[in-house]
Amino acid sequence: MTDPNLSELLDLALEAADRAGALLRDGRPADLGVAATKSSPIDVVTEMDLAAEKLITGFLSERRPQDGFLGEEGTSAEGSSGVRWVIDPLDGTVNYLYGLPTWAVSVAAERDGVRVVGVVEAPMRRETYRAVLGGGAYATGGAYGEGTALRCRPAPPLDQALVSTGFNYVSDVRTHQADVAQQLIPRLRDIRRSGSAAVDLCDVASGRLDGYYERGLHPWDLAAGDLIAREAGAYTGGRPGRPADGDLTIAATPGVFEPLQALLEEFGAWHD
Repeated sequence: MTDPNLSELLDLALEAADRAGALLRDGRPADLGVAATKSSPIDVVTEMDLAAEKLITGFLSERRPQDGFLGEEGTSAEGSSGVRWVIDPLDGTVNYLYGLPTWAVSVAAERDGVRVVGVVEAPMRRETYRAVLGGGAYATGGAYGEGTALRCRPAPPLDQALVSTGFNYVSDVRTHQADVAQQLIPRLRDIRRSGSAAVDLCDVASGRLDGYYERGLHPWDLAAGDLIAREAGAYTGGRPGRPADGDLTIAATPGVFEPLQALLEEFGAWHD
């Protein structure tokens, strides 16, 4: 990495995500309950979501007080440095609430509106994924040991592709998403649903999935994972001609991306 500023941002993102991951893994109370709800009664926030976001923003603010923030649990600040941190302190909260292992901490840095650093910490896998714009994607820990460069899988035919998705917490939106999945599944090898967008995007990057799609994501859900997937050679986007956004997010190995996107458009995956 030749840009010392990006090196600093990456180091800070790694440290912040590691600290938050350790807090969530080691500090989870036995009687963990729901602290609040968001879009519906099943879209939950726990006290640990709030504690992890406070830890991350406090750590980064001490070291870069002029930076801006956008966090899932309400942190928002403009900043004056041109750098904004986009944070999901606990992606996969329902999994975490139930003691399931698929959850992650996602920390991304934007510079002048461009996403330049992404880190996803998956504590129960003991794996850390990272990427810098133009510098590739890497993973450490777990299956990756001291460090592995990530590349997405060679493109299979669509009918041999393993694809993941997610479902919204609003009932009528979920019903439509289930209809789309029902139409899509005969065209694929199979569909998975992990419960963490950040983990799914990293699994595309690492070759554990051939593709992933979901409607209704927020910037903090995809900021780090989208960069990691792209730097690993995957294509990412939304509806045709648009970037990944709340209407639709797709990440897939290059040969799977376009046919998957076409089917999702045909089936109206972005509709209510």
